[in-house]
Amino acid sequence: MSALRICLCLNPVLLNRFLTQTNLLSSSCALSSSLKWTSKSLCCSSKSIVHSNGDTSTSLSRNCPLSGLEDELVGYRLGKKKATEVAHLVWRHVLHKGDIVIDATCGNGYDTLAMLKMVADESGSGRVYGMDIQIDALKNTSSLLDATVTQKEKELVKLFPICHSRMDEVVPENTAVRLVAFNLGYLPGGDKGIITTSKTTLLALEAAKKMLISGGLISLVVYVGHPGGSEELDTVEAFASRLSVDSWTCCKFQMLNRPLAPVLVFMFKR
Repeated sequence: MSALRICLCLNPVLLNRFLTQTNLLSSSCALSSSLKWTSKSLCCSSKSIVHSNGDTSTSLSRNCPLSGLEDELVGYRLGKKKATEVAHLVWRHVLHKGDIVIDATCGNGYDTLAMLKMVADESGSGRVYGMDIQIDALKNTSSLLDATVTQKEKELVKLFPICHSRMDEVVPENTAVRLVAFNLGYLPGGDKGIITTSKTTLLALEAAKKMLISGGLISLVVYVGHPGGSEELDTVEAFASRLSVDSWTCCKFQMLNRPLAPVLVFMFKR
């Protein structure tokens, strides 16, 4: 059974309930809803790691942004759900019809489509700003939308051929953004030599941080199996670790014995 490393934030006053060891991003909470875990099978961490000694059954605090998603997170742990599927489920937990969102790396358009389905409504107030440095990615995204949504829905999507580090140039100032999502790595089916980089991703995260409204989310699926991938993950973690505990809840999901598996990182703004 694969080992999963999870870091989740909680109210710091609850931390004295757990056996702690220093590790990842911000404070921590224990995971699982009515499921049993054996020793070393699960660790929940940031400034803490929780190891269960024998059988235990714990659930996410109601204050935790991931509360209610225990089954989906376990599905990822057991290999039943892909990282992108879990990311979409977390987005659905955060988004409302009419929200404004950003797909910082359109790729082949599947994230853009998922976002559109979550925010589109009859009022037409929902909006998806999508961007990618590769024209092929934007063409693929546009084609996918043509094949799956109405013209009225597609008009809610604005696509831009720019690097994600320049998102603040195309999203109007003072726009209330609820979600900024990244899929870091290379374009599936495209040139593997064209990848996102630590430098531009850090600039994009800084821009996203300024745009996000309270209750919003920065979501990242970080692919580490290519040159530069691990370094980019380090950059993401370092950025998250600097965010104020009072204002942000940061989570990381990583398969410990599958080192090339994509890593999920969520940064919730309180």
